[in-house]
Amino acid sequence: MRKYRVNEIFYSIQGEGAFAGTPAVFVRFSGCNLACPWCDTDHSHAVEMTHDELEDAVRALLKGREGAIVVLTGGEPALQLRDDEPLFQGLPSRICIETNGTLPVPTWVDWVTVSPKNGLSTIVPAPDELKFVFEPEHIPYYLSMEEERCEKSIQPLARKDGTTNLAEALDFVLAHPRFKLSVQLHKIIGVR
Repeated sequence: MRKYRVNEIFYSIQGEGAFAGTPAVFVRFSGCNLACPWCDTDHSHAVEMTHDELEDAVRALLKGREGAIVVLTGGEPALQLRDDEPLFQGLPSRICIETNGTLPVPTWVDWVTVSPKNGLSTIVPAPDELKFVFEPEHIPYYLSMEEERCEKSIQPLARKDGTTNLAEALDFVLAHPRFKLSVQLHKIIGVR
C-alpha cells in the first residue's frame, strides 16, 4: 500500500494569496524538488501515512468546520499526489494546492496556486493563482506573466534573519496594479 510522507497536518487560517484569512486544514507534505533558501518546512521530518489515515486526519479536523478549505502544501505536494489516487473526494471543502509548478498537478484539485521559484518556468497550464515571492532580479519574469488570466500576487521575501523586502514589494504592486500584495498574515497575527 502506498504511503504519503507528511510533515504535518493542522488547522489554522490561510495566511497568503487569494484565500488569505480563510480557515483551512493544512496538509504539509515532506520533500521538495527545489531548495529555496527561505523555505520554512523541515523536510527531514515526515510521518508516513496511508491514503485512509490521511483522509481520516483531515476529516477529523474539518468536523464541525463547514466552509474551511483544505490546503495541500509542502515542500512540493505534486511529488506525491497523483491523478489515479484522488484524496478527500466527497468533502464539502475546496481542495487547494500550493505548488512550485515544475511538476504535473492532479486534476481533482479545485484551486491551483503556482508559486514559481527563482524565475523557473512552470508546466502547470492555466493556474487559478500565481503567487511570487518577491525578488527584484526576477521582475522581468513577473512582468512577463502580467497578462495571465488568473489571480496574481507578490509576497515579500521573508529572510531567515527576520527582515523582509516589503517596501520593494509594495512599490512593485503600486506600479503594477494587476498584482496584489500578499503578506504572510499568519505570521503577523502569530498563528501557524
